[in-house]
Amino acid sequence: MNFEYSDKTKGLIAKLNAFMQEHIYPIEQAYIEQVYTNARQESTRWSTPKLMEQLKQKARDAGLWNLFLPHEYLPYGAGLTNLEYAPLCELMGRVMWSSEVFNCSAPDTGNMEVLAKYGSAQHKKDWLEPLLNGEIRSAFAMTEPAVASSDATNIETSIVRQGDNYVINGRKWYTSGAMNDKCQIMVVMGKTDPKAERHQQQSQILVPINTPGVTVVRAMAAMGHYDEPVGHAEVLFDNVKVPAANLLVGEGEGFAIAQGRLGPGRIHHCMRLIGCAQRALDMACKRVEERVAFGQPLSKQQSIRERIAQMHCDIEQARLLTLKAADSMDRHGNKVSRDIIAAIKIVAPKMACNVIDQAIQMHGAGGTSQDFILASTYAYARTIRLADGPDEVHMMQLGRNLIKDYNS
Repeated sequence: MNFEYSDKTKGLIAKLNAFMQEHIYPIEQAYIEQVYTNARQESTRWSTPKLMEQLKQKARDAGLWNLFLPHEYLPYGAGLTNLEYAPLCELMGRVMWSSEVFNCSAPDTGNMEVLAKYGSAQHKKDWLEPLLNGEIRSAFAMTEPAVASSDATNIETSIVRQGDNYVINGRKWYTSGAMNDKCQIMVVMGKTDPKAERHQQQSQILVPINTPGVTVVRAMAAMGHYDEPVGHAEVLFDNVKVPAANLLVGEGEGFAIAQGRLGPGRIHHCMRLIGCAQRALDMACKRVEERVAFGQPLSKQQSIRERIAQMHCDIEQARLLTLKAADSMDRHGNKVSRDIIAAIKIVAPKMACNVIDQAIQMHGAGGTSQDFILASTYAYARTIRLADGPDEVHMMQLGRNLIKDYNS
């Protein structure tokens, strides 16, 4: 198995790294401070800083745009394989907000893949093209407060056909992206036929966020962070009427669409988390050389050296498993690769939590402060242990499949 990057990938890595060094890292803290400043006023809390638009134009000019969409979605994306995209996504993951600069941020990436694969020509014109151009943002509404949404078949939001329309009723929360003032479209999952076979009850439908009956109830915090200016929302759907043409593919296809969407989404999060963890390790190596305790640099302490070594090993293991999963997806498709996708979704968030936690410890009180990125990246890593399916679901399904395969 050869994970040596192609010349094409090496060129993109060099170009992306140079862009990050010139345009992202120097203004990283200034951008965060601008977000904090905007967040103090409700009128600007969910507005993306103008600096982002300037950076996005620079990324487009540099040819670093829509890198996430693979070859089958040409001409919409860059045509990279999952294996080619992995190191680029990792680089973006080193700065929490930088993926948006390259139009590679969630939930838009997953929604664009859904629209590219399952959307009609009109859907693509109305919503995919503006998303690909970075002109609007989107949200994905799946999780519900009243049921255990880790089992997607529990979802209760109703999508009922009435003539040439569908009427939607339900309550969602942690609808990622719905708070941003540029969010215009939501992909909503609900039930069109509660009496159908268990995995054919669900459907997905496009709902413009300004549709009458849609109420953004409140912003939801994750680990104390509201993730301005993107945000996660609780959303109420009260007799929301949209054209029947807004349904994706057809009734009963929602679960299949969700599985197709979540495969790449899961591994993209893992790629970003490896970037977060690597950045945390780099920061820790710098910090322990600079700080003196008990008469010598922290780096001279044996316990520190052992922790640094273990952090490196953990990151490398997760990185290799991610690359193997990406390679399997490229060769065999998402369905065949489900077990290794589940494995990396179990491994990478836990790894990132542990590595970042150790880096925070080495930074002392400062590691928990706004002066370093560690607290926010830890919150992200911990949240991903729930997002796109909690650890327990992936372990349950992976264990079931392994036992079945062994005994077949």
